Amino acid sequence: MRILIINGPNLNLLGTREPDLYGHQSFDDFLSTLDKSGVQIDYFQSNIEGEIIEAIQKARLTHEGIILNAGAYSHTSIGIADAVTAIDLPVVEVHISNIYRRENFRHFTYLASRCVGTISGLGLKGYELAIDYLLSQK
Repeated sequence: MRILIINGPNLNLLGTREPDLYGHQSFDDFLSTLDKSGVQIDYFQSNIEGEIIEAIQKARLTHEGIILNAGAYSHTSIGIADAVTAIDLPVVEVHISNIYRRENFRHFTYLASRCVGTISGLGLKGYELAIDYLLSQK
């Protein structure tokens, strides 16, 4: 199985950005620890909404599932939500922090109703759980 992890704005700063909220580990360091049998994990990060949309669209031809942490775009981007709807792939929405314990504007995501599920507040472990879910659906 081939899975694409897509991270949105500011997630390239993991490890240094608000470590009390997001932890001290960079995403690249985290990725190097992932070793799931039977899965190829590809990774894409962008701070640009259109690039995230293009990555989602391209993945429909090359991947069997997407793990998407669109960051702040989760709460603002109808375009990213429409891209998720337009492809025939399971997409799991992941948030490192618990968006329901944060500011009110973070309690709603345009992605939640378009994804097979949402994992929020479990730190980087949420990505591992999303991979496990996608593998179980093969």
